[in-house]
Amino acid sequence: MKSNSNIKITSIILAGATLFTSCASTTLIQSNPIGAKVYIQGEYAGTTPYSYKDTKIVGSTTDLKIEKEGYEPFSTSFSRNEKADVGAIIGGIFVLVPFLWTMKYKDQHTYELIPLGAGAKKEATTDTSIATKLQELKKMYDDKLITKEEYEQQREKVLNNYSSTENKTDKKTES
Repeated sequence: MKSNSNIKITSIILAGATLFTSCASTTLIQSNPIGAKVYIQGEYAGTTPYSYKDTKIVGSTTDLKIEKEGYEPFSTSFSRNEKADVGAIIGGIFVLVPFLWTMKYKDQHTYELIPLGAGAKKEATTDTSIATKLQELKKMYDDKLITKEEYEQQREKVLNNYSSTENKTDKKTES
């Protein structure tokens, strides 16, 4: 009998510990270059690299803005549905409540900032399409649809195409 109650007490303690540790989720927000200002939900939070932690429930979205002098402001959002939280799932089996926290953020989010005037001689639509391509590429990498090597190869390709287009524009201007 005594052994049975010890098992129950141990189970309750483990479930409680899992419950309290599984509610919070943390992600590291990074930028290239580092030292950019981070705004969470419109409020200044710090500079990159910045460790963000919250106890929001599954599916909650957080608005993010990154700014650095000399670079285009970057706005995005991320949701608490990027990675399964095994501890919360196990805790949910015992107490049910942690099922609201069964998903968490990826360990890190890295964002590429685009320099201001990087293509001042080019049309704005070209700049926008390059920035969009880089952002889409980064999202594919963050979502683990492509490997780091594929990301870097494709990123170089986009930037090289951008440079060669800019050089052609410069030569036309000189003529």
